[in-house]
Amino acid sequence: MRSALVSLALLAAMTAPSLAQQPGQAPLAARQAPLPPLPNPPGDISDSQAFVEYRSPLGFSVKAPEGWSRREQPGGVSFTDKYGSLTIELMDAPGAPTTASAKQVQAVALEALPQAVIVSKLSAATLPGGPAVVIAYASNSAPSPVTGKAIRLENEQHLFWRAGKLATLTLSAPFGADNADQWQLMARSFRWN
Repeated sequence: MRSALVSLALLAAMTAPSLAQQPGQAPLAARQAPLPPLPNPPGDISDSQAFVEYRSPLGFSVKAPEGWSRREQPGGVSFTDKYGSLTIELMDAPGAPTTASAKQVQAVALEALPQAVIVSKLSAATLPGGPAVVIAYASNSAPSPVTGKAIRLENEQHLFWRAGKLATLTLSAPFGADNADQWQLMARSFRWN
């Protein structure tokens, strides 16, 4: 049991890719205060947005918004456009996460990050790509490299597990952006290959 908890703790430390400290970065700062949401947030994905299928050599596929920049990473991929992002990371995991384990491990790890993370909901979902645990949370963004300004984000993580692999699909957008349908499309498009 103890080794399973240690494995889950390591797993949680790696499931917040857009918020965690990256190699070569300065140490993380002290915990931030939550930023106020913008009155007219940028980042709505248009209802007419086209989506293209991305097939990863790591054994999964997902639909991403056409025109978003793609960045390949050793354990996954990210797609970004301004403050909006779709990130998928793969890692080894001894078993499938549950809402109880996600509450004890992933949610605790997220809320320990300095970006003023507040977890608002944990739930189980049955999606075409398999059963998933969904974690909804708000956080501060990284400062813009152009303006230096940070904003409040809403995020949703979908944890998919199969055959010893955990895929963490994270969606992020400015807080209050109306992306519910587009986020559902992307989360429902995830497939193991």
